[in-house]
Amino acid sequence: MWEMGILSRMRHALPALLLVLPLGGALAAVPSPAEIVDHAPDSAWRTVPSEQLLLMKTNDGRRIVIELAPQFAPVHVANIVRLAQSRAWDGGAIMRVQDNYVVQWSVRDEKASLPTHFVAHPPAEYDRPLEGLTYRSLGYADPYAAQVGFADGWPVGGDGTSVWPAQCYGTIGVARNMPPDTGNGQELYVVNGEAPRQLDRNLAVVGRVLVGIEQLGALPRGTGPLGFYTDVLQNVGIQSVVLASDLPVSERPKVQTMRVESATFATYLATRAARSDPFFVHPAHGVALCNVPVPAREVL
Repeated sequence: MWEMGILSRMRHALPALLLVLPLGGALAAVPSPAEIVDHAPDSAWRTVPSEQLLLMKTNDGRRIVIELAPQFAPVHVANIVRLAQSRAWDGGAIMRVQDNYVVQWSVRDEKASLPTHFVAHPPAEYDRPLEGLTYRSLGYADPYAAQVGFADGWPVGGDGTSVWPAQCYGTIGVARNMPPDTGNGQELYVVNGEAPRQLDRNLAVVGRVLVGIEQLGALPRGTGPLGFYTDVLQNVGIQSVVLASDLPVSERPKVQTMRVESATFATYLATRAARSDPFFVHPAHGVALCNVPVPAREVL
């Protein structure tokens, strides 16, 4: 409940806060969410551990940095780490790009021998207990869940006892066949459009794209059923997928996400819900969970 109290106070105090928020050495009466992010103090950011980062490169030069979510799907994530360490995706391909839905890719050979300790049939890791996670409420109603907010910095739905990652733009999940299949991590997808929240609690969420989602979103759309490419020559080859901690220190990407428990994020959230920078004539005074993307930045 403390988050709700803070958010309520933030809404009432927002104009005063914005008047004193420094932007580039000057005062701006009404900064935008982007300006709030650009001028966030270092204390508002957390560095993603290298053992939770995947670096994906395609044959046509695209570079994607992915944060893994072991707190939500530990068995699936462990499978993905083992696949990366065995270089199973090197030579694989992106073979599906469905407009306003998902981009999907696969390992080089789904029939190849599986890595040691790989779990061929993981449990249905679609939700987990709220206990043990740091939680901040969004503060607005949601049509898909009784409660929504951010657990350990990830957008989630919940029922007061359990939480589940929301299928927002940039979310990475595990493709699967019909139940009881849960997928094993050899085929992954990323949401590339309007959040398909009907998928919440129906597939294992294993990560999110922190860098390069726009490069995946710019891929040519597949013309076959469900957006699959109809010709293998249309597939986008994967050069490599590696765990950042397996790279030399000098080659590891350093990516940070904003701490959702920070005062900066509270201001950012409130501003997303009530845009009052000069372009906006009528602030919405409301916001959907997936319209508050947790800010990320790469430190070069």
